[in-house]
Amino acid sequence: MSGTSLDGVDCALADFSGPSPRTVATHFAPFEPALRAELLALQGKTDNELERAALAANGLVRAYAAAAAEVLRNTGVAANQVRAIGAHGQTIRHRPELGYTLQLNNPALLAELTGITVVADFRARDVAAGGQGAPLAPTFHHAVFGAPGKTRVIVNIGGIGNITLLGPDGGALGFDTGPGNVLMDLWIARHQGKSHDADGAWAAAGRVLPDLLARLLAEPYLALPPPKSTGRDLFTADWLDSHCAQLPPADVQATLCEFTAATIVDAIRTQVGDAATDIFVCGGGGHNTHLQSRLRALGATWTWQATDALGVAADWVEAMAFAWLAQRALDNQPGNIASVTGAAGPRVLGAIYPR
Repeated sequence: MSGTSLDGVDCALADFSGPSPRTVATHFAPFEPALRAELLALQGKTDNELERAALAANGLVRAYAAAAAEVLRNTGVAANQVRAIGAHGQTIRHRPELGYTLQLNNPALLAELTGITVVADFRARDVAAGGQGAPLAPTFHHAVFGAPGKTRVIVNIGGIGNITLLGPDGGALGFDTGPGNVLMDLWIARHQGKSHDADGAWAAAGRVLPDLLARLLAEPYLALPPPKSTGRDLFTADWLDSHCAQLPPADVQATLCEFTAATIVDAIRTQVGDAATDIFVCGGGGHNTHLQSRLRALGATWTWQATDALGVAADWVEAMAFAWLAQRALDNQPGNIASVTGAAGPRVLGAIYPR
């Protein structure tokens, strides 16, 4: 998995043969700076896009293959013992309202490099069926984290934030809440040359600007009812600059952190109110201690934990989810939940590239 934060590749070796998923081994490989810069550039309009995108996809897949090889080397598992690789690819456009979503990938090359069957292109079928194509992780959350008689919320904070609401009756709802880390990462990269705000220290040093926060919270996307999804197509540098010009940088960072926390808490409260007593956090945003403190302050009536408490380490939930979705495709089972994505019904997701 390589997500909206564009920090690198998460690779998880998953065993689904038992009653609960087991994470056998994991490996994180940061992107080489040149590849990261090119993937970031391709998020917007640029010259010679088709060739650059194809070459970047090849570079991305070589990073995927190297990460997979490292996991297998560390575990002693042979490639022919792995049923499949679920390879999401790198989203560079997400416009379901126009009928498409685009993830850079070259699954044929990945199958050649690894000697392992590859399942890819998970989102397109859901979009073709009228859905958002995202988020897809709620299907995994529903299968693995749901509990009869309990209302649980899974909060994933990557570049974009999203939530999965698991009802006591077995129902599920999920959607993107708005920015996770993406705006904070953009702002600190611009002002301090850092890829992210470690522990939220810079945000903690600033003060929240109420007028700016109110302008950010007025973004029309936030008021849309689910199903809905978003990404870098909306929350761009231009979007940020339209709100934050000529303001103290540390205070902007503090406000962006508060914005992420407020959109997540508001989304949960709007959908389930105080019924959501158990909230489980996963994704890179779980390492931002200031963000976590703000979530807990704004949602003080709820119990907050990491998904580790449910048996899947917070850093690896999304990689495990796409391994699980690959298994679903191979077994000809649906990978979406129509109430989450808005698709016309359940669909088998993913294209299969045999070893």
